[in-house]
Amino acid sequence: MSATTTPFPKAVIFDAYGTLFDVHSVIAAAEQMFPGHGDALSQLWRQKQIEYTQLRTLADPAGAPGAHYRPFWDITLDALRFAAKKLHLTLSRAAEKRLMDEYACLSAFPDAVPALRQLRDAPSASSGSTSAPSGGKAGAGAGSRPGLAILSNGNPQMLDIAVKSAGMTGLFDHVLSVDTVRAYKPSPAAYSLGTQAFGAEPREIVFVSSNGWDVAGASWFGFTTFWLNRQNAPAEELGVTPRGAGGGMNDLLAFLKSLASPDRNRGTGSTGNPGGSRTRHSPGA
Repeated sequence: MSATTTPFPKAVIFDAYGTLFDVHSVIAAAEQMFPGHGDALSQLWRQKQIEYTQLRTLADPAGAPGAHYRPFWDITLDALRFAAKKLHLTLSRAAEKRLMDEYACLSAFPDAVPALRQLRDAPSASSGSTSAPSGGKAGAGAGSRPGLAILSNGNPQMLDIAVKSAGMTGLFDHVLSVDTVRAYKPSPAAYSLGTQAFGAEPREIVFVSSNGWDVAGASWFGFTTFWLNRQNAPAEELGVTPRGAGGGMNDLLAFLKSLASPDRNRGTGSTGNPGGSRTRHSPGA
């Protein structure tokens, strides 16, 4: 896709865990319970959580989608138990409950809510009119702001608690869970929830994630992707370049502004490292 064919988005869809919610905000509690092991436990917990989601979806028989599906909450608990065993930590029921309670109410990244409110309240890029109020028409084209949504592996109950505890109630037009299709990202069935919700083509939606594998999957699906590279990680070696990249939500806002700019076709691409934190707009993603 070239910059000349990238429209101003009908919607902006966010991954939740690691993008809006800090999955490693559990480290403080983990460190209290297991001194010297809090960071290692959090890192391995997250790694196994992602592995388990992908393995369960990959292993589904062709004629039985969702056969190995389990809700994200259950997988998160399984991953915690494995991580504790791997690190030779004794995970009591009380410790298990405390860490799962912490995960249910993860801290939002400091830049998340202000940027979401700015997007929610933004005037239309095409008409200068004010945005639709909460619950109003969004993402329908000229005269309306882009729709806003979460598309997450989290099951609905987890997402409901996380959104409320983070102060994000009312900021989204849709909170979409892969639980509906019983297939985890990067399955196309998961990403299709976004196009169905907004009645849009994939390229008309900007998909935002901090997870490189998620950005790759969303790019292959056809979304216009923005890699919110919060960890300043190197790019995945998958032959995929996101349409834009940056280290924080302000970089995303700048990227969206560039899509609305009438001169966005005049060589806005940068040759910066996709794995860095500097805002980058790729003309050939």
